[in-house]
Amino acid sequence: MLVSTPIGNLGDLTPRARETLLAAHLILCEDTRHTARLLAGIGARARLQPLHEHNEDAAIPSVLARLRQGERIALVSDAGVPLVSDPGYRLVRAALAEGLAVGAVPGANAAVTALVLSGLPPLPFLVLGFPPPRRAARRASFGQLRAAERAGLAATLVWYEAPHRLAETLADMADAFGARAAAVARELTKRFEEVRRATLPELAVFYAAAPARGEITVVVGPPEEDDPEDLDGRLRAALEGNSVKDAAALVAAATGLPRRLVYARALALSG
Repeated sequence: MLVSTPIGNLGDLTPRARETLLAAHLILCEDTRHTARLLAGIGARARLQPLHEHNEDAAIPSVLARLRQGERIALVSDAGVPLVSDPGYRLVRAALAEGLAVGAVPGANAAVTALVLSGLPPLPFLVLGFPPPRRAARRASFGQLRAAERAGLAATLVWYEAPHRLAETLADMADAFGARAAAVARELTKRFEEVRRATLPELAVFYAAAPARGEITVVVGPPEEDDPEDLDGRLRAALEGNSVKDAAALVAAATGLPRRLVYARALALSG
């Protein structure tokens, strides 16, 4: 059973999650010390076993064997919904491949909580986990998202980030996405919860001068309809005085997008 745990406020543990943890024979977790504190608060005494990216593959055979024997096993992350930027995906895939039952107990989630507090469009949204820690890879990943937006992606974007990288990441986001509306949510559901809403450049400047602490989620709004880099906007302008083929060629050259992709979109816009 995949059991969601609080992201800060222990009062957010649901009654069903509590019952599941109390009934479990074994609880798989990222950090046994962290989860032990949660279990002590509810009086659970199940055995704890660490499951993280370094031992997940090795742990799978024994966990599956216990499931086949009918044991009740719960999987939790340190906070929030298991598998979302946390270990467990490979175990779940292996259990499903053997036809074993897998269930989930919903609960708190930092990405969705930050999204609804951000004041930005809630649908559609795209949760992207943590950006790459190295700057070159991070900037490249943001560039790929910009290319997807030029090709038609229009979604509110959500990332997690470590506090010591926040200012640099926001600066890279500002370079990639421009002065777009955004929000930084910090310490959600905890005593010092804070949601700061501004443009990406403004947030980058603020956190460069006032380093953040705690658990952080970054939410970036979708591109504006009049975004000069918007693919549809560029194509409509090019189609006013050019054939579909020529308009696609011009826009593909200007954006660096594959000509075949741009031509297909130009055909759709031309009717």
